[in-house]
Amino acid sequence: MNVMLRRARAVRRPSVNVGGALLSATDVSISYGDYRALDAVSLRVEAGELVALVGPNGAGKSTLLNVLAGDRRPDSGSVELDGAPIGSWTHRELAMRRAVLLQRVGVSFPFTVEQIVRMGRAPWVATLSEELDDAIVERAMVDAEIDAFAGRAYPSLSIGEQARAAFARVLAQDTSLLLLDEPTAALDVRHQERVLAVARERAAEGRATVVVMHDLGAAAAYADRIVVLERGEVRASGPPDAVMTPELLSAVWRHPIDVVRHDGTGQLVVVARRTSGVVPGTIST
Repeated sequence: MNVMLRRARAVRRPSVNVGGALLSATDVSISYGDYRALDAVSLRVEAGELVALVGPNGAGKSTLLNVLAGDRRPDSGSVELDGAPIGSWTHRELAMRRAVLLQRVGVSFPFTVEQIVRMGRAPWVATLSEELDDAIVERAMVDAEIDAFAGRAYPSLSIGEQARAAFARVLAQDTSLLLLDEPTAALDVRHQERVLAVARERAAEGRATVVVMHDLGAAAAYADRIVVLERGEVRASGPPDAVMTPELLSAVWRHPIDVVRHDGTGQLVVVARRTSGVVPGTIST
């Protein structure tokens, strides 16, 4: 590990005490005409934890993430970031405190991967943190495993590689709060695990991470707390052992779901029951 990368790792300090409130939403509601996207949702995110937002399609996960990011003002309710109303921060101040990874990141110009990642440093121009740009960008690319093609044009990458470059840009923003909307959707198994492990590591450094996820097994493995949304409401919130029950998951997803423990690791394994329609032993050749 080179000197600059060691320096980037060494400068990480919690912005607030681990266990302290970093982000909170109180009775947040959003409607689109007669459709209630969020209904009196309350959520507290503490420094040092990874919170997974899960739920069926249309449950309100991405809408809630947009509200938590300050990108969507709720019809009612409030959101506080770092102890102040989220609307009281300027755009730059917000960008210094929270980084947002959207589901889709469109870049048509032939920027290199490194240039894309460096865009995450924009909020820190003309600050004392600017001198750490090189080290922080390098760490972000290493953590996202894109350092090997830092010089390649972003449009030449595969969809999965582009997703990892976008993740690295968010890491390079170097904020105390990460808001990630389905960051593993386009990734292979190895890089799904890598992204979630890095998100978990950043939380352990004293930051907080909120992740929208569809993979219930991964949520159970990596999250400190899981928030289950259903039709715009919080159906359950708590540690994986308390929330990931077959009864709750089957009811919310309206499909039989089993939850078991892995024999070797003891981790929760979430499995949807599948019926192929083919009775074993009846296939002829």
